[in-house]
Amino acid sequence: MAIAELKTRPNDGDVVAFLNAVSDERRRAESFEALDLLKRITGHDPKMWGPSIVGFGSVSLKYASGREMDWPITAFSPRKGNLTFYLEGFRRQSELMARLGKYKTGKSCLLIKTLDDIDRGVLEAIIRGSVEHMRSGAQPDWS
Repeated sequence: MAIAELKTRPNDGDVVAFLNAVSDERRRAESFEALDLLKRITGHDPKMWGPSIVGFGSVSLKYASGREMDWPITAFSPRKGNLTFYLEGFRRQSELMARLGKYKTGKSCLLIKTLDDIDRGVLEAIIRGSVEHMRSGAQPDWS
């Protein structure tokens, strides 16, 4: 099966200009903090994925259905209501998640209203676990 055509694909958008355009001062500052954290953890330079996701690295994913797609190893987006981290395997890190602080989750995302609501060291450990999981070639559990 061919790689699915996604709207969320890497592009040549300017990551710094995108983050500088975030209107909320706190969200903008936290976005640059996330940028530095994910760059340090992955060793990859950031790249825009679609119009609003900052991704790091890339992996090819293949679902049981045969669907294939390229996706960042990890990513984040400064959404209006939350700083959203796109991660894999965080549900398997229940001990760390219990210590993280105040957050919500989606299928593949961790939503944090403000970084002051969470333990930044625990967040880093969760992201490291997610990156290791993605780099291992394991497929996502986003069902």
